[in-house]
This record gives sequence, structure tokens and C-alpha cells, in this order.
Amino acid sequence: MTAKKVTGSQALILSLLEEGVDTIFGYPGGAIMPVYDALYDFDQNVKHILTRHEQGAIHGAQGYARVTGKPGVCFATSGPGATNLMTGIADAMIDSTPLVCITGQVASPLLGTDAFQESDIVGMSITVTKWNYQVTTPEEIPEAIAQAFYIANSGRPGPVLIDLTKDAQFGELDFEYKKCTKIRSYLPETPVDPHQVKAAAELIDAAKKPLLLFGHGIIIGRAEEELKAFVEKTGIPAAWTIMGLSALPTDHPQNVGMLGMHGNYGPNLLTNEADLIIAVGMRFDDRVTGKVSEYAKKAKIIHLEIDPAEVDKIVKTDVRVVGDAKKSLKMLTANVKENQHSEWLGEFNKCMAIEKEKVIDKDLHPTKPGLTMGEVIRLASEKTNHDAILVTDVGQHQMVAQRYFKFKTSRSNVTSGGLGTMGFCLPASMGAQLGAPDRTIIAVIGDGGFQMTIQELGTIAQNKLPVKIIVLNNNFLGMVRQWQQLFFDKRYSFTELQNPDFIMIGKGFGIEGHKVEKREDLDAGVQKMIDHDGPYLLEVVIEKEDNVFPMVPTGASVSDVLLEP
Repeated sequence: MTAKKVTGSQALILSLLEEGVDTIFGYPGGAIMPVYDALYDFDQNVKHILTRHEQGAIHGAQGYARVTGKPGVCFATSGPGATNLMTGIADAMIDSTPLVCITGQVASPLLGTDAFQESDIVGMSITVTKWNYQVTTPEEIPEAIAQAFYIANSGRPGPVLIDLTKDAQFGELDFEYKKCTKIRSYLPETPVDPHQVKAAAELIDAAKKPLLLFGHGIIIGRAEEELKAFVEKTGIPAAWTIMGLSALPTDHPQNVGMLGMHGNYGPNLLTNEADLIIAVGMRFDDRVTGKVSEYAKKAKIIHLEIDPAEVDKIVKTDVRVVGDAKKSLKMLTANVKENQHSEWLGEFNKCMAIEKEKVIDKDLHPTKPGLTMGEVIRLASEKTNHDAILVTDVGQHQMVAQRYFKFKTSRSNVTSGGLGTMGFCLPASMGAQLGAPDRTIIAVIGDGGFQMTIQELGTIAQNKLPVKIIVLNNNFLGMVRQWQQLFFDKRYSFTELQNPDFIMIGKGFGIEGHKVEKREDLDAGVQKMIDHDGPYLLEVVIEKEDNVFPMVPTGASVSDVLLEP
């Protein structure tokens, strides 16, 4: 390939095209203006989505990455533009979402002078990026981008950030591009140790009450078929973290539900009855374990995990299998004996029957006049034949949505897990729609989180993205209010909201919608939303004090799970 003379900005766009980038989310400004000028000549090659805020850009890139498995890409200018990305970068880091973030920077002679819109974004982002780098000469750009994509999407994925000084964007170079396949001293994946696999298989074959916990690592590693093969050969009940949701179909007979603070009764209660826990692609987050000293006290622990730093960090293991989940699960399945655990699985079914009576029937078939979150979520799932991509914000509605939306296909659940970022849903739903244009996107948002990034309705309208938005409105910051009700004597301190007319705001952006307040109008309202050609905003007024159960109180053991107040 003959090198050609281009500017640093042109080299950036050409490098992104070499990496197969088809969508960029961003917001222009002075320090990244040369890049936007170069982008003007490539509008037939790559789609740029102009968001209304940089936080919208990075959450949009996250949504795109989560449904495609490819790194999401976003642009921002220096100073406040770059700092506005920080929440999304931190969110992507903890949820292992591959992103390549490109920020503009003041010219290199001005670095460290407190120039207009200068901020040390490399220094600020070092703890929340997998890798970051400041480019000060145009010649560095192709190699920096190649390394960025390799690091972002290899091993345990995560966000990377490239900061481009303005003189590097204007300068010229002889452009050649070579994809990165290896970096000295960076080992993204550890080979699976067959001795550890055999040790794990021996524990699995001997167990009487084994329980498998699977997380986001299954989806990241594209190990869904290997997971299914393993559980079906062994007969082991399987429970999921919210980030692992959709990796195993909801209706699979060995899928026993959600772990954690608002998870299902059986997986929580019976964790402390299990004699073996097999954790795959999950990190024993505090929302899953509850009080660690009381967690799985009868069980031996097997941990399959690509990141060795996560093993033994919170829960001590008996066997550690470090490596890619797709490879380790395949090896483990080959080494275990066929088995059934019908009686043990029956214990989960008994727990589900109790939960159905005490919680689920009240959520899905309420006798009180006010609408519940659960009945809205389940109806939306049914109306889309359980085949939509669900995008949620953070709070009560998020937990209810994970419990009552059903899934057939992997990469169908997009949410903010580890960081719990309110405002995530609306922009992430844009990215999900662009990444999966042939699928229905259902965005479920609380009235609080909706107002954090409500301006992205403008981006949805401008790009004619047919996202179906359900705002569950209880005029409260619902999850905080629930805690205040249960643990702070109903002292509702600054959690009640005076909300605007959401439907009028949507129509101001050019998005059709309507409001449902009565149960008899709900079915037709959801159907109208689904049938509408284009984006649609459905506001549903729900019970002001509709709570989420089951619940493991903070600091309690998972076996202390509550089914009612």
C-alpha cells in the first residue's frame, strides 16, 4: 500500500474506517473542529449522530456497543466536552463495555497553561479507562487508533480514550494503517489451565446441590451456546445477574431467575443451601452477595473468569479457571458427567410458587385501582412477542423490568449495572436502535431518570429513530423513596417530583405520544405505541408507593430476603 499525504484529522477518520466504524456519536467544539471538518467529506462512509449533550453521545455509544459487540465510538471537544464524557466512561469501565472515545485538546504548546477549555482529561480518566493516550503529533494517530481498538475489545473489554491536540489534527503525515493484533506486555487472555478444569469437573460431579451463576462475561465472550450445553448436560439450576440477563432464554427449564438485592426468592434463599457455586463471567458484586461473611457458607466455589483480578477479590474460591468463558465452558462440559438434579431444581420451583403468590400475582394481577410497574412491563414484553431489546434506566423500574420482561435472544438487555447511572436509558436506546435497526427497542424509564437526559428526544426525532419509550411516572424518585419508607420511617426527604407534561415536551420535539392513567386504557395504549411508525412516547401513571420485592436489605444475608414489607 502506497502511503498518501493527509492531515491528522483525515488520518483519524481513515483509521476509524479501517476498523469498520459505521456510526459515531458526538458533539463538536473548537478543539475538535478539524476532525469535524475532515468528517464532512466522509458522510457517505460513516454515520455521525449529533447528540444534544456529550453524556448522550457516550451513552449512545454504549448502547451501540452492547447490542453489536463492537466498540462504540464517540467524539467530544476539550474541557467541558471531555469532562461530560466521564460518567459514561466510568459506567463503561465497570460494565466492561468497549468504547473508543476521541477528545480534542488545545494545541500542544498550550498544554498545562490553563488555556481556554483546557482540562487534563488523560489525568482525570486514568482510573476509569482501560487505556488512555494523548497524541501530540499527527504521525502517532494511526498506531494510537489501532491500539485503542485492540485494547478496547480484547480480553475483558472496556473504554479507551485518545486525546488529540489541535496541532496534531492540523499537521500532515504519510498515512498507512496497520491493525494491531499484539502489544508487548499486554496479555488480554490467559490460556485455560486443563488441570483447573479437571478439578472443577470433579467438584461438579460430586455436588448434590450445585448452583450456576452467570453474568455479563457469557455475553461478552459469545458463550451462550456453551452455557446452554453445560447446564443441559449437568442438569444444574442457573441464575443470572442483571448484566447476564438474556444469555439464557427466560423460559429455559433450568433458568431459575435473577440474583441479588431484588432478585428472585429461590436463587437468593437457596444460595445458602447450595453445596457448590459455579460462577461464570460475573464478579460477585455486593448487590449479588449481600453480607459476604454470610454468603454461600455451605458451598465450595468455582470461578470461571477472564480477568484474574476479579478472582478471590470478594469471595474466596476453591477452584479458579481463568480464561475466556467460551473456551473454559466448552472444556468443562467435555469433562463433566451427564447428570440431573431434579429434586434440587424442584426446590427452586417451590420457592417460585411462594414468590408467585406473595409478589408476582400482586404485581401482574393487582386488585388495587392504581397501575403497577410489573403489569406495564409484562404487557410490553408480550406485545413484542418477548423478542424486543429492552433498555432501562436505573431505579425501581429497572429491577421490575429485569424481573418481568422476557427474552429469547442474547444481547437484548441493555442497562447500567455496576455504576447505576440515572439518565443512561434514553441515549443508550438510540445507540441500541442504530446498532440493531431491524429490532424493536423498548426504552423503560422512570420519571426521574428521564429528566436527566430528556434533551436526547431531539436526537431521536432528528434521526427518525423508532424507539418506543415508556415513562413510568409516580412523581417520585422511586427507589430512594422505597428505602425511605422501609428504613427511614417514611421520612420522604427530597424525593417527590413536580413533573412537567412529558407528552407535550415530546410533541415539542416532534415525537408522538399519549398518557395512560387507567388500567382499561393500558392494553390499547401499549399496542398503539408498538404499531406507531417512528418514535413514540407512552407515559404511564403508576401507583405512587408501588414497591419492588423481593428485597435483600443492605448488609443482610441473601437468605434474609424479604417478600413483603
